[in-house]
Amino acid sequence: MSDTPYKWRWVALFVILAAEVMDLLDSLVTNIAAPAIRSDIGGGESTIQWLGAAYTLAMAIGLITGGRLGDIFGRRRMYLIGAVGFTLGSIACGLAQEPGQLIAARAFQGLLGAVMLPQGLGILKEIFSEKEQATAFGMFGPVMGLSTVGGPILAGWLVDADLFGAGWRMIFLINIPLGLFAIAGGLAFLPEWKSARAVRLDLVGALLAAVGSALMIYPLVQGREHDWPAWAFGLIALSVAVFGFFGWYENRRSRTGGDPLVEPSLFAKRGFSGGMVLGLMFFSAMTGFWLTFSLYTQLGLHYSPFKAGLAGIPSSIGMVVAFVLSQGLQRFGRKVMHAGLIVMLLGVGGLIVTLQLAGTGVTPWQLIPALAVTGFGMGLVMAPFFDTVLASVEPHETGSASGTLTSVQQLGAALGTAILGTVFFERIKTTDFIKAEQFTLGVEIAMLVVVFAAVFLLPRHARPQGEAEAGPQDGEPVAAAATPSAPELTA
Repeated sequence: MSDTPYKWRWVALFVILAAEVMDLLDSLVTNIAAPAIRSDIGGGESTIQWLGAAYTLAMAIGLITGGRLGDIFGRRRMYLIGAVGFTLGSIACGLAQEPGQLIAARAFQGLLGAVMLPQGLGILKEIFSEKEQATAFGMFGPVMGLSTVGGPILAGWLVDADLFGAGWRMIFLINIPLGLFAIAGGLAFLPEWKSARAVRLDLVGALLAAVGSALMIYPLVQGREHDWPAWAFGLIALSVAVFGFFGWYENRRSRTGGDPLVEPSLFAKRGFSGGMVLGLMFFSAMTGFWLTFSLYTQLGLHYSPFKAGLAGIPSSIGMVVAFVLSQGLQRFGRKVMHAGLIVMLLGVGGLIVTLQLAGTGVTPWQLIPALAVTGFGMGLVMAPFFDTVLASVEPHETGSASGTLTSVQQLGAALGTAILGTVFFERIKTTDFIKAEQFTLGVEIAMLVVVFAAVFLLPRHARPQGEAEAGPQDGEPVAAAATPSAPELTA
């Protein structure tokens, strides 16, 4: 980093924030719009799941190498490629005429988003001094918080408003002005940077991770529609084998002097391995919660998309409040996460009781207490997650560890869409929507109990604040998780 501050650094921050907002909105909007999309272009129940899973799965796969591409080819260049690709993917989503086209476009969006996002965050590390970084990254919290609260509402309003006769398509086409701003701003105000050290891509490792992830998600989504044939369980078993081979290959590559995607030494650390299990389970539970609640309110309670978006506001607000308050609770370490899980369990349990008492006539007002408590618990768990897990790794492993955790977060989101979405649709076959949602929430409770146990594997305290802002080493993947504010709000 030069001693002379970069002239356009604050403008560059807003350019990068625009890209973050695009990603966050696109990770949320299909939960609200999915019923309308299916009604318009057809597809089975699995189509609803793939609208979210295709995006997050592609994002998880791409993030493994996204930051390293910036180290090799230049962060500004890869940011622009990602921004252009993401915008084109959004247009393709808005023009899709059948489910396969839309799902493919969603996957393209996620993959190019994974190229774009790490570059912006890496650039900010270079253009801001250590003193200014706290202020710069501190702006992510409010912007992401507003997007989290406003995203579902905006999606619901756009679907109901049917602007220009576009209906649900407008939730994707609204990315065009945001994308153009991100592209034009990137061309004008982002500086170029790439690693001074020669870095090699681990293409074999990336392919193994992609194949293993796809083999896991595909049968979980499609197996139900085919009445759980033997091939579904065979693919899941094959996924486990591929990930095992991936671990062996990464260890071998490291020992022979190559640049592995993931530092093998990380898996020997109890805190990091526990954090991966925790992250997979927690983000699965959280994403599945948002998906099935949105489906229940629209398909079961017959809320309009806009009303369904409004119904989720208490949870989003509770989450943002928890993020703000968590800054003063850092000294309590992992106890904050345990407290958050207890609060979240109470909220989910309260929602089950509310649905039982209110029945089919439940109103958004009756849902407020349980949803607010659930969201508050979510925020208390998410806020310290990355820094607590990263406290278990060595400084030279931070880049690899943060990139891996961010990928795990996205893979967990895809798993949650697959698992809890499948549970919800499976129960609808034999019971009504209330019982289906209550059963799904019961599965969610079981997942949160596992998360509660996994928290004991983490370090007692998060890494010191000074270390939290340390940037990754040259050649290591720069991921959104390297900052304490941006990624954790993704739902």
